[in-house]
Amino acid sequence: MKAIIFAGGVGTRLWPLSRKKSPKQFEKIIGNKSTLQLAAQRLLPDFSWKDMYVSTGKAYVEIVQTQLAQLPPDHVIGEPVMRDVGPAVGLVTALLVRDYPLEPMVILWSDHLVKKDALFRKILSTAGDVIAKDPNKIIFVSQKPRFASENLGWIDYGKQMLTKNNLPFHSFVDFQYRPDAVTAKRYLESGHHAWNLGYFVTTPRFLWEQYKQFAPNVYAGLSRIADSWHTDRYEETLETIYPTLEKISFDNAILEKLDPASALVISENIEWSDIGAWEALKEALQDSKDKNVTQGKVILTDTEDSLVYNYTDQTVVAIDGTDLLIVNTDDVVLVCKKSSVPKIKKLVESLQGTAHEHLM
Repeated sequence: MKAIIFAGGVGTRLWPLSRKKSPKQFEKIIGNKSTLQLAAQRLLPDFSWKDMYVSTGKAYVEIVQTQLAQLPPDHVIGEPVMRDVGPAVGLVTALLVRDYPLEPMVILWSDHLVKKDALFRKILSTAGDVIAKDPNKIIFVSQKPRFASENLGWIDYGKQMLTKNNLPFHSFVDFQYRPDAVTAKRYLESGHHAWNLGYFVTTPRFLWEQYKQFAPNVYAGLSRIADSWHTDRYEETLETIYPTLEKISFDNAILEKLDPASALVISENIEWSDIGAWEALKEALQDSKDKNVTQGKVILTDTEDSLVYNYTDQTVVAIDGTDLLIVNTDDVVLVCKKSSVPKIKKLVESLQGTAHEHLM
């Protein structure tokens, strides 16, 4: 079974730690490891390094190779430009279908946290066994919801179709993206909705056939790139053709057109969190809502429900604070209410073309 970890985003919601030159997935957010390193290491020992691939931007290939030195060099696939997730997933699929058309593969993302590693690996292994017997299927791996999230995508599933290794697999019904508060509460209480993680298990051949049917122009361009795979023409072909591909999301290109009968859903509590924003990181790491989450040299007095990350040799001190976010880096100190995190992205975008553009 092959595992592909996508590590191409910039991550402005984790600014000022995450920057264009070194996005969030490469920074030490949890302990002394990046989320990319955690994403790869949680697959061990069920996956070997030769069974892992990383898809990233060309500018970050060397960072990936440094952080995951055990990974074969040609298993780091660098996009010359960003064309959204549709072409990115398609590129990896087009390459793998040449070498491993019927071997199960799982698509994963580098900026997530999964606390129940053993259960997660069991799910992937079991889903891989199901796909090996029925290679014309796709299995979505989801998280049982902990709260009525308005910021995550949801997946609606139906009746139980099979059980393997004491894990139930359900029929797929539909996707919903970022519902309003009332709808999210209804999903939480329904018993047949889960958080959609963007994780799925299938075969390269099945997914490649979906591109051929539903995204023929992307398919045609990627086919030309894949024809040069394992040759000295590959890099030049990639640089020439990939920037011409339609910029389209994976959802729009493939998922929205997928035959529901070809999909299954598994929903378990793997204690998954999307830590792409500071408030999500705190939710993932906190013992309880009023507890503080800190890193580095930090002293807090009469302060609660705050996240304080210090990446310098200075000491950060906060007194009488509530709902605070403080991030201290070598060139930026960010202080705001934790509830104001959504404004960070707009602030970073406003730096474009100003004297502070270098801080992006």
